[in-house]
Amino acid sequence: MIKGLLLGLMLLVSQPSHAAQLQPVELIRSTADYVLKQVRARKAELEKDSSGIYSLVQRKVLPHFDFYIMSRGALGKHWRKATEKQKNEIARQFQELLVRTYATILLSYSNQEIEYLPYRGKPQDKRVTVATRVHNNGGPPVPINYRLYRQSNGEWKIYDVVVDGVSLVSNYRGSFSAEVKKNGIDGLIATLRKHNKKQRGA
Repeated sequence: MIKGLLLGLMLLVSQPSHAAQLQPVELIRSTADYVLKQVRARKAELEKDSSGIYSLVQRKVLPHFDFYIMSRGALGKHWRKATEKQKNEIARQFQELLVRTYATILLSYSNQEIEYLPYRGKPQDKRVTVATRVHNNGGPPVPINYRLYRQSNGEWKIYDVVVDGVSLVSNYRGSFSAEVKKNGIDGLIATLRKHNKKQRGA
């Protein structure tokens, strides 16, 4: 399930700086085309040296996502109990968890065809959903919906990705809640740190 959800993240690597002014559908379309092109062209290089994947994700994926809001959604009702310091650390660790998992999965994808469904949003909307379907080598298409909100400067940020009806944010809420109930918010942070440290090979 996580791999399917992270497929949605995989398709959102940023274009050059003018992408911030694009409307939601154009932003999703141009960035999806960009990431798939990069993976196809550099697959051998990226497989040989994984640092290239991490660099690509850090430089190109992160600007499009609001990990603070995503972390708030994943923590659910426990968010209001956390201090500002704890909130920031959870967001940082959650970001690293997703980036490293996503970077690993990224190399296994390169031949997807993306279908963009009719857009139903209005120009004045501040929150929108962009719906797509990803066709995987003859298998059934995977519906992926991107939830975005518009910042005061007009830039669109992604705050959730829904794959086949399952929200990335909600998918983590259960495990985060169980950890908080067992060991508190600091226990959750410690668990995330331990996992990320292991993934870094530290």
